[in-house]
Amino acid sequence: MASTYLSKVQTTGTNRKIQTFSTWVKKCQNPSSDNVLFSSYYSADERLTIFFDSSQEITVFNRSGGSNTVTLVTNRLFRDVSAWYHIVVALDSTQATASNRVKIYVNGVQETSFATAIYPSLNEDFRIGSSAYTSYLGVYAASSGYFDGNMAHFNSIDGTAYPASTFGETDSLTGIWKPITSPSVTYGTNGFFLKFASSGSMGTDSSGNSNNFTVNGNLTQTQDTPSNVFATLNALIPMRGTATYNNGNTYFSSSYGDWDSALSTIGATQGKWYFETKWGNPEQLIIGCVDVEKDPEFLSAQGTVGFLGYQGGIGYLGEASSPRVIGNTGNNLYTGLTSISSGNIVGCAIDLDNREMFVHINGTYTNSGNPETRANPYDMSTSINSGGTVLMGVSSRSGYPIETNFGNGYFGTTAVASAGTNASGIGIFEYDVPTGYRALCTKSINAQEYS
Repeated sequence: MASTYLSKVQTTGTNRKIQTFSTWVKKCQNPSSDNVLFSSYYSADERLTIFFDSSQEITVFNRSGGSNTVTLVTNRLFRDVSAWYHIVVALDSTQATASNRVKIYVNGVQETSFATAIYPSLNEDFRIGSSAYTSYLGVYAASSGYFDGNMAHFNSIDGTAYPASTFGETDSLTGIWKPITSPSVTYGTNGFFLKFASSGSMGTDSSGNSNNFTVNGNLTQTQDTPSNVFATLNALIPMRGTATYNNGNTYFSSSYGDWDSALSTIGATQGKWYFETKWGNPEQLIIGCVDVEKDPEFLSAQGTVGFLGYQGGIGYLGEASSPRVIGNTGNNLYTGLTSISSGNIVGCAIDLDNREMFVHINGTYTNSGNPETRANPYDMSTSINSGGTVLMGVSSRSGYPIETNFGNGYFGTTAVASAGTNASGIGIFEYDVPTGYRALCTKSINAQEYS
């Protein structure tokens, strides 16, 4: 999140001509300003930076003595906010061929098409590896270019240029690029390996060099990793108004005077799924799901459809005095339900196999529902096609923000108060996950497919 980054003053390094950087990142936004992954900084005229630029290209930039000695900008754009990217930058100015002196790999594949390609001179020292410099993760010089997203397994190598295959490999079953969690590398003097494995010491170096970083701001650990991607709210879905997404796209606030929706980055066609929300002001909020094949206008922001449960979906409308469930025709399917108060946690259990929905408020299911026995469900048969692609999500009006938990174990930056039981063992929730229901994430999707 903004104003959060890691920093460390460098020491005299092993080799300023040869370096490697490897990290996994999941973007949350595509902003109009730079998003920095790594920066080595002494001054505006002496710096090395790796970042997503304002056009969502990957850029490697080195400035020495007031001159731009490296500028490598990909032609390819990186806009996905639902998946992890593995980015490797290998620097070696001792190479005879100029184009071999800076290499960029994304998900194991070397980038070879560039909008701008300025390579360093032979045997040039990069702006790193001196006690005059400070290393920054997630910001440019502690003041701008904050990275908005998640980061995992940041490796920095001092003195050796490694290819992407040192840090990742192709899964033989899925064909997906996946992390090598214990890469075989020589880190060199200034090298480090940040696993972010402990929530209480996120800056701990696991390379053996004790090059620990200082955490600045509120850095939150997440269950969302390259090995198990969790659903978040999808900031790329067009809105009728504008919206603010924060905290890893788990927070949503619309500026639109009428209803606007935020839907999950992951959908499902079958199975049983569970997620939670925290309602600050319950007067104008909805939790539920939508069948995007039945109502594609949810993804195009065209027409009059703007909120869950009106057309193509079903939702639980949080009117504090008289909550109700609405279906795809806008009818009040159920009325006189349990009232909602500010700060309540509202959970949603969605059964796509039987097209049923259950909603609880602070652990007590409304309408005397019971997702484990299928007692008194909210009927989704007219709202959700059998086998249709369903996205979970929320709706609200301007001034009514909402926080979601798809299994990361946080509402905003606050951990759940008392984690409930979870039979699948995937995800952390405030309340018990009903038997047979899963967190919406890639491991759960795979388990569902192979069950």
